[in-house]
Amino acid sequence: MAGYQTAFESMKGLVALTENPMKSFNKNTYAQTFNHVYEQMLPAFDAIEELYKSVGEPDTMISNMAAAFVDEAVSCVSKGKNRREQEMIQMNLNMQLAVYVYPSILHYRGQSSQPLADAIGVQWKKAFPKSNVSQATVDSIQDGFKRKFCYITTAVCRTFGKPDDCYELSLLRDYRDGYLASQENGEELIRMYYDQAPSIVKHIDRRDNASEIYRSIWDTYLSECIGMIENGELENCRDLYIRMVEDLRKEYFS
Repeated sequence: MAGYQTAFESMKGLVALTENPMKSFNKNTYAQTFNHVYEQMLPAFDAIEELYKSVGEPDTMISNMAAAFVDEAVSCVSKGKNRREQEMIQMNLNMQLAVYVYPSILHYRGQSSQPLADAIGVQWKKAFPKSNVSQATVDSIQDGFKRKFCYITTAVCRTFGKPDDCYELSLLRDYRDGYLASQENGEELIRMYYDQAPSIVKHIDRRDNASEIYRSIWDTYLSECIGMIENGELENCRDLYIRMVEDLRKEYFS
């Protein structure tokens, strides 16, 4: 069946749509990149939607389409020369799934869209058990770019005389409001940050050595986080940032 083969091959091709999804994931370029990716995905979505409405076993067809995508991702990861390179590839694929593939599928709004997204999620978790990639819509991601979520980082950058739109702040905002928000428990972590970070900054600002404290935060946590993001170590950055907030809460707020 020509439509089935078109959909199957198109789903495999989704894995290679964006070479470096983290690089294109910022408020200035995301909308344009998403629209480009979505247009490339449309042939697959159209074919899958037609099949979903016509085949005798639509659930089996959806499972096969999800398998085509996930199997191709597994093959891509296996090409890494060592464990670190494989982890980097998988991290990029996690990012691509979270900010381009899931949003594009859900944006299509067909009868097959939610079943396809759900099937991919199940098979992705089986293939990559340590991953926690949640479904997100393009609207929720774009809303995330509008958030102000850098109380501690802003205070630190202010100590160094950096502006609000400096590279470091922009990178961390895009990371938190995009990647982190799309992960399992990501919204919960963001709410925790909103609850605690303003009070942490207020208590540090009351100290005579506030500038020294902020420089220490930079050396101990933030510079490491930025390096992790640049190297694609997004989960490691998340863990370090959580530890930073907890350490600072115990030291300056509790």
